[in-house]
Amino acid sequence: MPGFVLLMRPRDDGDLTMRIGFTVTKKIGNAVVRNRMKRRLRALARELLPERGVAGADHVLIGRNGGVERDYALLRTELGKAFRKVTPQAAANTSAETTTPAQATTPAKAGAQLGKRP
Repeated sequence: MPGFVLLMRPRDDGDLTMRIGFTVTKKIGNAVVRNRMKRRLRALARELLPERGVAGADHVLIGRNGGVERDYALLRTELGKAFRKVTPQAAANTSAETTTPAQATTPAKAGAQLGKRP
């Protein structure tokens, strides 16, 4: 199980900036542990988001149990895989002419999901 979950949702507002948010619940540990996890997630995003993120989308990294103890290189590899899983779906969602409604709402598997808003 990865040390995080990546959610991505295209904004479709014409702005190509990539935005990122981080969250770690109290179930993970006390404030010191949660802040350490968020620092690791920020470092990963700073490293990988500019080259692998989806332009014009909101990205959210949700810290999970074991993410603090996990090796940084392993977290980096997992985040790279998660970005590869959501990137093809983002391209499919931007071309509404070729995408059916069922395809547009299908989340990616194994820790990388497309976030959906009502």
